Amino acid sequence: MNTAYPATTHLLLIPSYNPGPKVYQTVHEARQQWMPVWVVVDGSTDGTAEGLQALAESDPGLRVIVLPQNVGKGAAVLHGIELAAAEGFTHVLTMDSDGQHPADLIPQFMAASVARPDAMVLGLPVFDASAPALRVRGRKVSNWWANLETLWMGIGDSLFGFRVYPILPLIRVMRGQRWMRRFDFDPEAVVRMGWQGVPPVNLPAPVRYFRADEGGVSHFNYARDNLLLTWMHTRLFFGFLARLPLLAARRLVRSSRR
Repeated sequence: MNTAYPATTHLLLIPSYNPGPKVYQTVHEARQQWMPVWVVVDGSTDGTAEGLQALAESDPGLRVIVLPQNVGKGAAVLHGIELAAAEGFTHVLTMDSDGQHPADLIPQFMAASVARPDAMVLGLPVFDASAPALRVRGRKVSNWWANLETLWMGIGDSLFGFRVYPILPLIRVMRGQRWMRRFDFDPEAVVRMGWQGVPPVNLPAPVRYFRADEGGVSHFNYARDNLLLTWMHTRLFFGFLARLPLLAARRLVRSSRR
């Protein structure tokens, strides 16, 4: 396990909903790189809650929090970071439970956060041949809108969930409105955090999509989730218009400091 950086302030949080057996490998690889690791089980019904709890019984660096019903990724993250803030943690690295994210980069992302505690450290996905072409092309639309809505403050990717957040600004953003509780969490978080003046730091990270025969599980629904993203960006665009003078002033200040 890497111990070069302060695990007393930086927590690794894995929201998990019916991920299948792949979650055990994900948690094992995460624990090889960091401690503590928390898993928030979001109402899973596939038996992984019990399996993870059994792992935690013999691993003091692993904590499993089980929610009684599925509330969505964003709501699960909020539950976890509120508990983390109460225990003194200041930053959280979120990581998906399905094995797509690179556990070996956890120390690098945590180090970047330690160096820039004011910033959100965003993973910039590097796709291989396993990535569905439709999803790779489709995320470009969301990325364009996210950058417009933040007046091009530098969001490399709005959807990739492998990232480090300062906890208190994220809690303030989420408590301030009722959205970003499900699939819309990742893109809305970076936009609203940007509105709060939290700068992005982008780091490349490989991502792998596993086939079903490799244990891959996807809950992405093209129609439902794209409709959710469309509604999200509609809301955010009007919020952007209301904040445009402030965002423009910040951009001028940033430009004058270069």
